Amino acid sequence: MDKTGLILIGHGSKLPHNRENLEKIAEILRKRAAFETVEISFMVRNNPTIPEAIETLAKKGVTKIVLIPAFIAQGVHTTQEIPEMIEMKEKEPLLKERGIKLAYGEPLGPDERIAEIIEEKALQALGQEAHEAKTITNAYAIPASKRIITTSMSLIRQELGDSLETVPPEHVPVIERVVHTTADPEFAKLLVISEKAVEAGVSAIKGGAKIVTDVKMVKAGINEARVKRFGGRISSYTSDKRAVKLAHDQLLTKSAAAMRLAVKDGLDGAIVLIGNAPTAAFELAEAVKQGLAKPALIVAVPVGYVGAAESKETVTKLSTPFVIVKGRKGGSPIAVAVFNALLTMAEQETKA
Repeated sequence: MDKTGLILIGHGSKLPHNRENLEKIAEILRKRAAFETVEISFMVRNNPTIPEAIETLAKKGVTKIVLIPAFIAQGVHTTQEIPEMIEMKEKEPLLKERGIKLAYGEPLGPDERIAEIIEEKALQALGQEAHEAKTITNAYAIPASKRIITTSMSLIRQELGDSLETVPPEHVPVIERVVHTTADPEFAKLLVISEKAVEAGVSAIKGGAKIVTDVKMVKAGINEARVKRFGGRISSYTSDKRAVKLAHDQLLTKSAAAMRLAVKDGLDGAIVLIGNAPTAAFELAEAVKQGLAKPALIVAVPVGYVGAAESKETVTKLSTPFVIVKGRKGGSPIAVAVFNALLTMAEQETKA
């Protein structure tokens, strides 16, 4: 949609949350890139106003401006007040002379995708996990996100072809999840899953094992409510004051200090997810060698040019089951993908 700009219209509030949420939605839309530019605007209290946002887009050279009210239903705001603020009768002819067309859309309305979000929020409030729809009448009744995932997995299997037939069946869901997360089939070759690693991970999750991550980004990628259903918990020590002090006193990286602290608190039977810091992997490997930690599974996929490949190689020499990515590639999203694949498998086994 070349040269088309989108303006989201919010009501406006004295509190900051109204603006923050609208801006976050706008940022998501910018990343989706269906529109050349996306702006926010408000009816009252906040800036920019609707006319100001229109003028901003006009100066950016767009040829069409579409305005969408971020409201659930039609009402006085959407049918009377906003059109008056847009000044459709007065502004539209003037903008047309400048080669710009205005379009005013409807509010969000009763959409299945909104119902899905409400259901998810309600279940989260109860500490439960959103469930699959029980009845699907046709392909379009499936939430859009699930259709995308289903299609993506189908394409991944086609692209990987016969290579999946040469690996143990229990490794396939992990490989597919990582390739889906990275959109890079090369990871199917780089991923190394040790014997019984999947079995160890799934068993640990089902047993309510502690999950320890090297950075908050990995922790943030895991649905804690799903883990808690098995009695597990997720911990990250990087912001722990004890880790900060230890790093300062022992001249360690914060990640290494955090892992040392995690070892001290106890890692026996735990799943350790390292997605960012090679020093955390080195620290954990040394603790395992010394018999100070006996985790059920180590997922070590740190990324980088310094120490990443070497730290993962060190983990492969341990007797502990492991999942790594060979070489410099890796990252927190891959650690999350591996764990979420194992978590899904644990849930499926529990339901069976």
